[in-house]
This record gives sequence, C-alpha cells and structure tokens, in this order.
Amino acid sequence: MLSKYHWWRDAVIYQVYVRSFLDSTGDGVGDLAGVRAGLPYLKKLGVDGIWLSPFYPSPQHDHGYDVADYCDVDPLFGDLAEFDLLVAAARRIGIKVLLDIVPNHCSSEHPWFEEALAAEPGSAARARFHFADGRGSDGEEPPNNWHSMFGGPAWSRVTEADGRSGQWYLHMFAPEQPDWNWRNPEIGAEFDRILRFWLDRGIDGFRIDVAAGLYKHPELPDSDDPEADARTRDSVNPLAWNQPEVHEVWRQWRSICEEYTARDGRERLLVGEVSVPTAREHAQYVRSDELHQAFFFDLLSAPWEADAFRKVISEAMQDIAGTGSTVTWVLNNHDQVRTVTRYGEPATEGTGLGAARARAAALLMLALPGAAYIYQGEELGLPEVVDLPDDVLTDPIFHRTGSRARIRDGCRVPLPWSGQASPFGFTSGAESAKPWLPQPEYFAEYATDRALADTRSFWHLYRDGLQLRDALPQLGEGTLRWLDSPPGVLAFVRGDGLVCAVNFGTAPTPAPVSGTPLLSSGPCPAGVLPGSTAAWWIGDDADH
Repeated sequence: MLSKYHWWRDAVIYQVYVRSFLDSTGDGVGDLAGVRAGLPYLKKLGVDGIWLSPFYPSPQHDHGYDVADYCDVDPLFGDLAEFDLLVAAARRIGIKVLLDIVPNHCSSEHPWFEEALAAEPGSAARARFHFADGRGSDGEEPPNNWHSMFGGPAWSRVTEADGRSGQWYLHMFAPEQPDWNWRNPEIGAEFDRILRFWLDRGIDGFRIDVAAGLYKHPELPDSDDPEADARTRDSVNPLAWNQPEVHEVWRQWRSICEEYTARDGRERLLVGEVSVPTAREHAQYVRSDELHQAFFFDLLSAPWEADAFRKVISEAMQDIAGTGSTVTWVLNNHDQVRTVTRYGEPATEGTGLGAARARAAALLMLALPGAAYIYQGEELGLPEVVDLPDDVLTDPIFHRTGSRARIRDGCRVPLPWSGQASPFGFTSGAESAKPWLPQPEYFAEYATDRALADTRSFWHLYRDGLQLRDALPQLGEGTLRWLDSPPGVLAFVRGDGLVCAVNFGTAPTPAPVSGTPLLSSGPCPAGVLPGSTAAWWIGDDADH
C-alpha cells in the first residue's frame, strides 16, 4: 500500500498483542523479534499498520498495562535495539507502527510511586498521585466509596515509614496500578517527554489507553452508583472519567504530533480508547485540535440485529464524521470475547452460526467509511478459549473477584501458526515448549498455514476485503446512504457506489443488487442474500 497524507482516515490497523503473537526465543512469550518476523504475514494480509500492546518494563500484573518505565523495553520482549529494527523493517514494507501508551496509571513499581510510598503525607512525591486520608475515627475507611473496574474498592491503604497504617491511594484498576494525578503539572510534562522519546525513534503514533480517564473530580466525592464500573467493566463513573480538563491534554499531545508532522510531512496519529455514554460525547474527543481518532465501541457491543447495527452506525456517521474526523470501527480487541464466540454459542469448532455472523460482520466493518482495527487472530476466525483451568488464569479481574464471567485470558491465547499440536509454531523452542497460556488441540484447525492454503478461510475473506477496500478511492471520506431493505437486512450504498448488504436473519432474502457480488462472506448466488451473510457489489442497479 502506498503511503498517503491523512493515511489514518481510512487505514486498517492490526492490533498485535505482543506476548501472544510470535515467540522468537523459546520462552513461551511473544516478543518484538517475533513481531518483526511476522511482518511479511501482515503485509500479505494487507493492513496499513500495527498497534503494539505495551512492551515496557513492567512487573506484568496486568500484562504490561502497569508500566514501570515508559522509555524502555522489558527484557521479556527484547530491547531498544530490537525495537528500532522492528520500526525500520516495518517502514521498509510500508507498515505504520503505533505504540500503546498508558497515561491514566502506572505500575506500583514505578520509581515515582516508590518515592511516594517512602515520602510523608502531603509531600510533593505523593502529589503526583491521589493520596488521601481515610474516613472513620482512625482513617480505617477509604476516602470515598468508588470501586475499581477490576472489582473491590478503588483505594488501598499504605503503611507509613513509622509502621503505622496511613493514607490511601487511588487505583481505578488493580492496586498495582496507581492512578496519576493529572492536576499536578509534573505529570503532563513527563508525558510530553515520553511522547517525544518514542516519536524521535520513528514511530507513527500512539494508541492511548483509557483516554477518557486521567482527570478525576477535584473533590473526589462519593458516587451514587459506586460499583457501576466493576458491574459493567466500563468507565461509567462520571466522577472518575470524562472530566472536561482531559481535552486540554489531547490538544497538547496533538500539537506535539503536528510539530513532528511539520518536520517531514509524515503524519503522526493519536487514536484514543474512549468509552463515553453517547456518540455525541465521543465526537468531542476527535475535534480538529484533539485526537485524530477514537475507537467507536458501540458497533462491538451491538446485539446481532439489523436495527441495532443501523442505529449505532447512523449515530456515528452523524456525530463523529461531522467533526472532520472519520469513524474508527472495531469488532474486537484484547479485552473482549472473540467475535466468533460472541455471535453464536457454542462456537468452539469455529463453524456454524457464530462463524457465519463473524464473517458477515467483518465485511460490514470493512465496507463502512472510516478506519478499522483488527485484533490479531480475528483474521483466522479464532474462537474464545472458554475452558482454561483456573490455575493458568492471569487476568487480575479473576484474581480480584474470583469470577470467570469477565476474564480476558480466553482471547489472549497465543496464535497458532503451523503444525498439529501445541505450540503450533508459536514458539521457536522445542515441541515441548509451553506457551504462556495453553493452546487447545482444536487450534490446529485455525493455524495460519492452513488458513493461507484454504481460499474459503477467514484469512482470505479478510485479505480479499482489504484488497478491494484499498482499490476503492477515498473510502475514509465516503458517505453512506441507507437502502430500502426487508426486515432483518441492512443495506447501504457509499458515495463511491459500493453497495454492502447484511442479512441478519437465517432465511435468504432478495439481494439489493441483481448481479453477482464482488465479495461475500459465504456462498451468495446472484440476486439472493442468504441468511447470516454479507456481500459487496458495485453497480448502478441497486434498489435506491
């Protein structure tokens, strides 16, 4: 793919969960050298760029989202020299590189937090975080009633230097992830330095973790629904998320990216993980002087119903595209149940309703005007691994709550590349080498070598969709108009003439275009749209 200015507007980015992508050392954990080795595979697939999950030095309490040093590489994944090789290799073949940056919280082993623990209450070191006295006669109760998104109180009490129980610190996730206090100007200055460190190494931008976070209500009052975040596993506490001051951070970060873009014409991207109640609030994050893009999660969370999909797509096109940005569509990521499983249970064999719906949803997403992000393994049709034994689970949600209901390990199992038995080519070690999470036997059916050899596979569907998408001009600038369609069918035509239709039902219906489709998610004879199927056409005979 040729590089283009404003490349991000219609880019397709592949999310690399580094520890589960490809292991080059034989220790059972994916690494940066493994990502570099996998670049030809990604080039063949046809993506524009990759987003790398955190690889910074970390005690790995939340798989790298607890950062101890923002300007280095954890030896588990390689070193800065290997990182530089990866960026250079990606640039040679035209693949952009985005880093995952975590500005809401750090690791409890970050030097500044260790300094804060050793310091006195009221000190400058503690002012970098949210330290507060507890309530009750001896401060034995947390400062407010907020709960962590990972379950349990959002506060942990420290032991002071004299051995007495002391203040509490805020962590909206795990206790090992203390929240930064962005009302302290030191924090903003430090992250400006961090951005420049990585931009100077040649990256193309950042995916921003918890981009609606950072600032908390200045008075840290009690919440009317303190367990809402843990119950929904979403950032819905209005006192902890989506505070108005956060927009000034994104204006500052955008100005830094624009500075680098002005130097060489190579545009740097900011894409935010923004979880807010409405598309209209979402749009505020992608105004022309803030983030370039923000993930639109409503498509991911929509039930498999034509009316639900039409509603969220319409709202996004109206409210987000109207800002001058483009919608950033996602169907999955490292925090969600895999699409095949989410759309149809049981789906452990990858066939049947869940797989058909996941294929149709992929074509729908790739047809929509804007950008799209693909989570690794979705292009293989991988199902969620739902039967991991308790003793291998690593998700802090499980260890804090004891519940398997919302654990994320099942979508993070290392990818299968080849062979008939684990480790399926994932690790370069001996056949007895064990990936950090066990791979089920049925992963043999999803290995990349099989997927590439089978023209009916998920992989070929994604590859063909990406090739057609790349051939259609100005997709990111495109418009969308709904077509009349029978109940249970969603059909639209873009400004460039591409028609996409999805049959959400199980019975076949007349297609909106009479000819044979350019591409379909399953067998699709001319004039008919089978159930649980999506198809694309180019033609003037659509039923407008």
